[in-house]
Amino acid sequence: MLGLGEKTGTPVAGDLIKDGTEASFMADVIETSREVPVIVDFWATWCGPCKTLGPALEAAVTAAKGKVKLVKIDVDKNQGIAGQMRIQSIPTVYAFWEGKPVDGFQGALPGSEIKAFVDKLTGLAGDGGLADALAAAEEMLDQGALADATETFAAILEEEPGNAVAYGGLARAHVAAGNLDQAEVFLSAAPAAIAAAKEVEAARAQLELARQAANAGPETELRAAVEADPANHQARFDLAVALNASGKVDEAVDQLLDLFRRDREWNEGAAKAQLMILFDALKPQDPIVLKGRRRLSSMIFA
Repeated sequence: MLGLGEKTGTPVAGDLIKDGTEASFMADVIETSREVPVIVDFWATWCGPCKTLGPALEAAVTAAKGKVKLVKIDVDKNQGIAGQMRIQSIPTVYAFWEGKPVDGFQGALPGSEIKAFVDKLTGLAGDGGLADALAAAEEMLDQGALADATETFAAILEEEPGNAVAYGGLARAHVAAGNLDQAEVFLSAAPAAIAAAKEVEAARAQLELARQAANAGPETELRAAVEADPANHQARFDLAVALNASGKVDEAVDQLLDLFRRDREWNEGAAKAQLMILFDALKPQDPIVLKGRRRLSSMIFA
């Protein structure tokens, strides 16, 4: 389970994969399975299929990063436990959870079936505390504890590099801290599998808005320019950027919707594009997003 108060890395293989004995079976399998699923591989040195299955199981268990463990039992050296488990042929694999066998198979399996077997077991014990850690990191970020949020998101990614929520969260923490170049490099290096995830896209949107905010014009002057000439689309667009930069997101949305209503094609649809960036940067259920999307839709389909 992920500990928020300590540096967390990938468990070493020696902790995940063990050679078991009759004497250690109770501790290595029964007791350990009360905390994490344990796979027991009954094998022998003379068994040809065992030489194929063993490494494949070890690879799948290692890839699970601590969500399941493997104990290897040589049946020739541990005939007593092999007899108790009624091992008739090898390789035979049993999976234990909460002290009891819950699944198993005999013979060598293809890699895809081994992965499915391990994935099924990892679901038994939940997510190892990652959901709680993510929630804690988000709360830290909301409260401005940026260093703690950064450390927690990074620790989650050490355990699960493909976690899109943590990846986007770490990028947003960099943005909030003003480390815009670092955030941009980090986002450009997002793994292909999560590069288009909504959490990563949200971080990109926040980065874009932060870049805009750094160059935002004076709100008072821009508001005066719009009031003097309501058809000044550039001033209205720039006013929306300035309003968002000062935290007046709802007003920024209003100005962009007004611009869209006046001329949806202006500057190659800049008003709608900016609205999408604002919506992506906010949480999907934010009232500003829900209301803004409804108003935009009504204009589009009017």
